[in-house]
Amino acid sequence: MDQLLAALRAAAEPTRLRLLALCAEGELTVSELTDILGQSQPRVSRHLKLLCEAGLLDRFREANWVFYRLARGGDGVAEHLLAMIPAEDPVVALDRERLDRVKRRRAAAAEAYFRANAKDWDRIRSLHIDERDVEAALVALLADEPIDDLLDIGTGTGRVLEVMAPRVERALGIDLSREMLAVARANLERAGARNCAIRQGDMYQLPAPSASFDAVVIHQVLHYAERPGRAIAEAARVLRPGGRLVVADFAPHELEFLRTEHAHRRLGFADGEIMEFCREAGLTPRKPVHLPGNELTVVLWLARKESAARPPLPAHDAREVAR
Repeated sequence: MDQLLAALRAAAEPTRLRLLALCAEGELTVSELTDILGQSQPRVSRHLKLLCEAGLLDRFREANWVFYRLARGGDGVAEHLLAMIPAEDPVVALDRERLDRVKRRRAAAAEAYFRANAKDWDRIRSLHIDERDVEAALVALLADEPIDDLLDIGTGTGRVLEVMAPRVERALGIDLSREMLAVARANLERAGARNCAIRQGDMYQLPAPSASFDAVVIHQVLHYAERPGRAIAEAARVLRPGGRLVVADFAPHELEFLRTEHAHRRLGFADGEIMEFCREAGLTPRKPVHLPGNELTVVLWLARKESAARPPLPAHDAREVAR
């Protein structure tokens, strides 16, 4: 009762109700909300603080920026209140017009960044199989079991989140680059993937509690890692018992320009190396999927975190399973 009353009191104010409606549409900064509402930043910040304390909004930091979003989970008070707002309300309609303007600015900035880097990305993509085939293989690996919570490590443009959004209850993308997060945020908004969120974070220290995801994807990220085994171990930490990890990366190759011009620390990975990383992290590897391309072969390695009732297989048995 106390929690419910606190939430109702927090929402029972015109500006705070408008803030709830806006944050239900996506992740917004204080400056963006100030621009939309036409109010001072200190005033907007005070309202946001009250909404966060009442559990109606989530607050998270991304470098020097702070984003707000409708709280996930909880008792659904915010959703019930928002459903009661008349769709034709003129104040809410104006807020949405201004929100669309903010989203257009974001999309333009993301497009400019993508355009500046697209030439290099296109060159790499031409060396391997079509990304749509990789995405189809990823979906097929994870399609046989329901997924409540999915984590995409090194989300980049957010493409994995976009592909998986219709197939999961919730998804979170992590990336260190604020520029790439801006691209991902714009892409997810354009796709209407409202069950997806993105956060700035390090793959070696994921901003998530242990055993909090049913599936984790590391897509075309591990070749940048100085410590790929540690990245896999951290992914295993946040998997629930029975959860699955999919690593998508290149098989060993000799394209040295990827190291010198594109900061690839590793020129691909052998099956045995990735599978050993998985075993060391307490995961049981399965048979990898190989997708040959022009000069690069993309490999998808699948591994499972066994439940307490079924401990990880010994190394020699795990190798048999993988075959």
